[in-house]
Amino acid sequence: MDRLDNTIRPYAWGSTTAIPQLLGVEPTGEPQAEMWMGAHPGAPSRTGRGTLVDVIDAEPERELGHACVAKFGPRLPFLLKLLAAGAPLSLQVHPDLAQAKEGYADEERRGIPLDAGHRNYKDANHKPELICALTEFDGLCGFRDPVQAADLLDGLGVDSLKPYVDLLHAHPEEAALREVLTAILTADPDDMTRTVTETAAACTHLGGDYAPYADIAHHYPGDPGVIAAMLLNRVRLQPGEALYLGAGIPHAYLSGLGVEIMANSDNVLRCGLTPKHVDVPELLRIVRFEAADAGVQRPEASPDDEEVYETPIDEFRLSRYVLPEGTAPHDLTRATPQILLCTAGSVRAGEHELKPGQSVFVPAGEKAEVGGVGTVFRATVIV
Repeated sequence: MDRLDNTIRPYAWGSTTAIPQLLGVEPTGEPQAEMWMGAHPGAPSRTGRGTLVDVIDAEPERELGHACVAKFGPRLPFLLKLLAAGAPLSLQVHPDLAQAKEGYADEERRGIPLDAGHRNYKDANHKPELICALTEFDGLCGFRDPVQAADLLDGLGVDSLKPYVDLLHAHPEEAALREVLTAILTADPDDMTRTVTETAAACTHLGGDYAPYADIAHHYPGDPGVIAAMLLNRVRLQPGEALYLGAGIPHAYLSGLGVEIMANSDNVLRCGLTPKHVDVPELLRIVRFEAADAGVQRPEASPDDEEVYETPIDEFRLSRYVLPEGTAPHDLTRATPQILLCTAGSVRAGEHELKPGQSVFVPAGEKAEVGGVGTVFRATVIV
């Protein structure tokens, strides 16, 4: 079992206080957006045996287990994060596995460098993800019913939004959502800047349900993503609640601290709320234009006190243990690789004492006994 030394990524949208507060350290004044736990080559966790990438590369079957290597190859299939949003993240979607393979192969054939700003596919993998709130956590997830979206836009009284309102009322659901998002993202930039400015002023004046969009516009003035965001369900997670984000589902995180787990991929197609490249034709190919409830999850309890967040994919499995005073240690030994993350209290994982924000990597089959008083998240795979 290896204690992990993890990198904190200073993205501009990150909170300056949330991760330091969890870790019990003084803030630096700089944004601290994500703490990565895993073997992603961009920022692999460090162990006493080298980076987790080096450890796994040296003996993949010993570290990951035969079944995991046979199913996913000689790499850790997931990336675990602490995510602290102090400002809205970009509005985005992720491809499914077939789309990722096709898109990656196409960009390789066309010779687009991996680090090019207009590159969409950094790898050939999909990127389903799950976010579990540690604090109240605000986000946007999936399309609203078109009529509800039309009512929200119409309530602002902004003349330049009327064409979008009419489109949302005039077509079947899928066509309405597709046409409106296309119209927003292909509008004349100067016209859109004026529309967003007027929309932001109306949102500020009306407040209430419109207040979050005024805040989004404050961070991204003139960005068409401000209007696109109003097509989506707004969600507020309470601590312990989660959202699963599958392929093609537009989403954005707005504020809060959470534990995030995802398949080990960098494939993101942006819809707005970003200065980065937005490939509108490719985005429209990937987005699933269907209205649905955001699908807030609560963990399913099991007899051994493990609370599992169910998802339809195998690259990751996230669960948690809430350990009260007097609880006997739990045997978490498993034939697959695991990362254990403490988020509250003081937890013993083998010989390691874990405080909030501290984590360990448990090789496949390695004895893993957890006790103490606190909360520990368990990340692994399904084989």
